[in-house]
Formats: sequence, structure tokens, C-alpha cells
Amino acid sequence: MLRVILSGGGSAGHVNPALAISEIIKDNRPDVEFLYVGTPNGMEHRLAENAGFKFAGMNVAGFQRHLSLKNIGRNIKAAAYLATAGAKASKILKEFKPDLVIGTGGYVCGPIVRKAAKMGIKTVIHEQNAFPGLTTKLLSPDVDKIMLTVSKAADRLEEQVRSKCVVTGLPVRKGFAEHVVTKEEAKRQLGLDGSVCVLSTGGSLGARAINNAALELMEWYKRDGIKVNHIHSYGKSNREEFEKGLAERGIVLSEHPNFIVREYIDNMSVCMAAADLIISRCGMGALTEIEAEGKASILIPSPYLAENHQYYNGLVLQSAGAAVLYEQKDITPGLIAKTVKGLINDPEALNEMSAHASEQFIKDTPERIWNVISEVLKA
Repeated sequence: MLRVILSGGGSAGHVNPALAISEIIKDNRPDVEFLYVGTPNGMEHRLAENAGFKFAGMNVAGFQRHLSLKNIGRNIKAAAYLATAGAKASKILKEFKPDLVIGTGGYVCGPIVRKAAKMGIKTVIHEQNAFPGLTTKLLSPDVDKIMLTVSKAADRLEEQVRSKCVVTGLPVRKGFAEHVVTKEEAKRQLGLDGSVCVLSTGGSLGARAINNAALELMEWYKRDGIKVNHIHSYGKSNREEFEKGLAERGIVLSEHPNFIVREYIDNMSVCMAAADLIISRCGMGALTEIEAEGKASILIPSPYLAENHQYYNGLVLQSAGAAVLYEQKDITPGLIAKTVKGLINDPEALNEMSAHASEQFIKDTPERIWNVISEVLKA
């Protein structure tokens, strides 16, 4: 039996790749047994157990760089966690006896991956972003292989570890990889007509900049009588604010059957299939899905994340001619509407951007990931 520890946490962007990698391993080695290591109170605990994994909790926290009274307290707690993390990791490894430990980012995977490497256990990490996170940078000298979503990430790692890097891409949900519906069928399923379709989303939590862009666009469609299908998700905490924005603009959703507005999009593969243009943040999971569907996009990276890494993610698609990238600080009233207007009035440009997005998608990611894992296990 193959025994594998998976670890990653802090955000779905670290957990979902771990779960996807587990499916790839299971497809190739049905005799595998997994243990997920994460923080007891992190989202990884819920997501891993919902996926049927055994779970081992380990408290780990990051150090805060900006000093304040609250952050000093957080750093004291982080230091206390760090002092016990090595012993906890050692106990987990000795009890589970893994053949392989895989880290997918977030502070929690640091101690378990580092301790495994020191104990001579095979280790692999996966970096989702074009700008590698601190955990990847710290672990890269110790691990056997580093899997990357995009090749640009290797340029931002130390030269001596680049020989360990393999570009595998990021595994996506099956609905995206398999293209279950055509654009026309997706529009029919959603009750939309054959008009151009714009999809805007800030993810599960939402993003004010993208919500504002959606309101601006819907006001423009209404004012000028523009026939556009528009799908928008405003996010978990933004219902009241978004509904107020609609009311201020005199937009009554029941009068616009071509507008689909939700808190969260739970059939994203269908909505993306229907879209001609997508407005999104630049989490690498979202961008990989955009590539898989082959869609033109307007990207607005979140400015609140470490090392502005979403900007570098988006830069990959913009450099390929697949997207228009705007930093949030540079967005002025009317800019997004002007950009959307220019693109939907130029179908050739939209098609070209879509084609370039498709070119960026790595179609054989599962095979590449399994090749890395099997090579490490045989070494």
C-alpha cells in the first residue's frame, strides 16, 4: 500500500490543489492511503474531512511583518506554535509512516514537509502562483521536486533549486477539463439568449472593485439599451451593498432576464462555458479555469495579498495576449465599461484573446503530476 501525507492550508487555493492531486494519485494507485495535515481550525480541516480524508491537526501560524500591539501578540503565538511544530510533525510522521509527503502551500505545510525531508522521506511541493510564496521558497532546498503551475515561477526561485522544478500546470475540476457543454448549450441551460455574455466574479468572498464594475456595466446596458447577457456573483458579505447599488441605478433584476445575479456561482463550469468575456480576480485556480475554457478576460488582481502575487499571475495571461490586466489602484470610473464596450464590439479581438487563453492551458497536467510523483517514489 502507498501511504501519502497531503498538507496545505489557509485558503482554498492551497487546499483544492492538494485534493485534486490526491485524485490523480488515486487514479494511478487505487491502493493509496492518505492523511491530511492542517490547522485544526482552518478550512482545510472541513474540506479534507468532507472529501473523506483522515485528518491530523497541527497548529502553525505566520509571523506578522507590520508591528502593532495585536500583531506582537500574534507573533508570540506563532513563535509558540513553531517551537512545538517540529515535535508534532515528527510524531505524525512516525505514526503514519508515509512513503511521500506533498505540500501545496500555506504556513501549515512547512513543518511537516521539512521534517519529512530531514527524516529521509520523499517530499514534493506544488506552487500555484507565478510569484512563489514564502513557504515554497523556504522548502525548495529540502524537497525532492517542485511542481509549478507556470514556468515564470522558476525565475523567482534560487538558481540552485531550479533543476528540481517541473512545470505541471494546476489541476482543474473535471467540468472544466472535459468541456461538458458548448457555449450555446450553456446559454440555453441558464435561460439566456444568443447575445454576448459577460461573466464577472470576485470569488466566494466577492470583490468590491468587481462588484462596482458589474453595477457600472448593468447601468450602461440599461441606459443605452445594449443587449448583453451578464452573470455576476457579488460574494458572501456584499448582498446588502450590491442590492443598494442596483436600487440607486434603478435596476430591477426581474425586468432584466438576461441578468443573472447570485451571491455565489455553484455551476461555474456552465457559466464560464456560456461567457464570451470574463471579469475576475487573478487567483491561479480561476485563471487556469479561464484557460481551460478558452475565454478572453479582464483581470483585476487583489492588491491585499502577499507580494502582490495575483498581479504576477495575471501578467502571464496579459503577456500572452489573452487578457487585459488592470491594477485596482488604476481603475477610474468608466474604465471597465469602456474596455468591455471595445471588446464586445470587436468579436475578432475577443476570439483572438480566447484562442491565446486556450494556448496557455496545460491539458496533460494529471499525467505530468503523476510522472513527477512516480519518479520521486522510484528514486
